[in-house]
Amino acid sequence: MLDAIKQAVLDGEMEQAVELTEKAISQGLTAQKILDEALTSAMDIVGKEYENGDRYVPEMLISAEAMKGALAKLQPLLAEAGVQPRGRIVIGTVEGDLHDIGKDLVAMMLEGAGFEVINLGVEVTADTFVQAIKEHEANILGMSALLTTTMINMPEVIERLKKAGLREQVRVIIGGAPVTQEYATKIGADGYAADAAGATKLAVSML
Repeated sequence: MLDAIKQAVLDGEMEQAVELTEKAISQGLTAQKILDEALTSAMDIVGKEYENGDRYVPEMLISAEAMKGALAKLQPLLAEAGVQPRGRIVIGTVEGDLHDIGKDLVAMMLEGAGFEVINLGVEVTADTFVQAIKEHEANILGMSALLTTTMINMPEVIERLKKAGLREQVRVIIGGAPVTQEYATKIGADGYAADAAGATKLAVSML
């Protein structure tokens, strides 16, 4: 059953992934086991295949959507069982930027890896990022920008974190088409990822 769920996610078959997950639950498999051995395991493979050039962004999105559908069935059970997420991540596209496909893919990959993700959407102001980190006691902040004219808002968010006394408690990851490791170092971010698979791997390593 776990292998079947895993394969459904790999194939991007959302309805099948959801149906099989419901069936697994009815058969007595725990939500944690399904998450770890089917969903997270599948998304690990998706990430590796992308890194190896065997899978492209549209295929990653389809698999991530299938995983998300199945995960929605598990989340109430995980909460009921008191299962703690691997970490808590606030993510969003910076102020002035309306691009969200890459950011949403990162969010779904992180959920598949066992993180609780607070997705703030697009055009997120520095104050909104800071407030969300306070409210959710996040371990990691992920910021995305697809334009050179908007990525300049990233250092402002980091400065606001410092002023709020939160910088030491949260690791900052940045990404997006114009963003580089050099820029991440320059503005004082803790890490840079070029894609969703890299962002997920980096987030796991930070905890």
